Amino acid sequence: MTEMPTHVDIRDVSLRDGLQIEGPIPLSAKLELLAAIAATGVREMEATAFVSPSKVPALADAAELAAELHNFPDIEFSALVASPNGAKRAIAAGLRSIEYVVSAADGHSTANVGRSSAEATAVIPDIVAIAHDSAVRVEVIIATAWDCPFDGPTPPQRVLDIVSAATDAGADRLAIADTIGTTTPRRVSELIAQVRPRIGDIPLGAHFHNTRGCGLASAYAAVSAGVTRLDASVGGLGGCPFAPGASGNIATEDLVYLLRDSGIGVDVDLQAAISAARVAQRAVGHDLPSALLRAGDRRLA
Repeated sequence: MTEMPTHVDIRDVSLRDGLQIEGPIPLSAKLELLAAIAATGVREMEATAFVSPSKVPALADAAELAAELHNFPDIEFSALVASPNGAKRAIAAGLRSIEYVVSAADGHSTANVGRSSAEATAVIPDIVAIAHDSAVRVEVIIATAWDCPFDGPTPPQRVLDIVSAATDAGADRLAIADTIGTTTPRRVSELIAQVRPRIGDIPLGAHFHNTRGCGLASAYAAVSAGVTRLDASVGGLGGCPFAPGASGNIATEDLVYLLRDSGIGVDVDLQAAISAARVAQRAVGHDLPSALLRAGDRRLA
């Protein structure tokens, strides 16, 4: 039986995953949001994505945002890339950690990056080589690890094949992602039990959406299975523009509330996270799904 972790690292993904389905907002608004999230004490943030501006216009200012990250030296920033060229752009912009996303389903992979899953997987060694040549860390994130909006349930072997390719190529970290918010705790536990024996000492993270109300329960199941790195966004901001029906990430503040009251340590201050969620809500101009944003913490003192 896996021992329950005593501490979980939360990476806030508001500025990338959170904003990618929104209309573009000014760089000044992103920097205000960045400062609010930094004030929570979070140690890791996904800052942006170096992808085609025509496909994701909300992140067209990736290089401009990256130029401001030095103002937050206590945070480890990462950026998502979808190609070797994107990796080169991210590294040139000063990022020391990049994420390469491979969808385990052909339907989503084609919609997302215009390549089959196998074709995207075959690029992993190139991405790793480009990054490691510049002493940059690489995380391979496996999208649609449980279900695809086009292909239906994802066979676990497709995930395991990508895991093997990533470990063989020398990826520094791995993560599995419920891109459309369909998985449940049972399925999370089952997949993690298959993945963990194949990765040795490589850290494993997880990324969940709360589209169907199971995101927090799935995150807790992942932690119970030994995962100590989770993604979240303030306010539950975000979703995938290439996955019909996908919506909100699990909210940073909701996750902090759950873990804290479960006796699991986190580096994020809950009240500061709620304040950051309010900043995010003003920035995008509409209500966000976070439960804590509506109800607040039960601890009033």
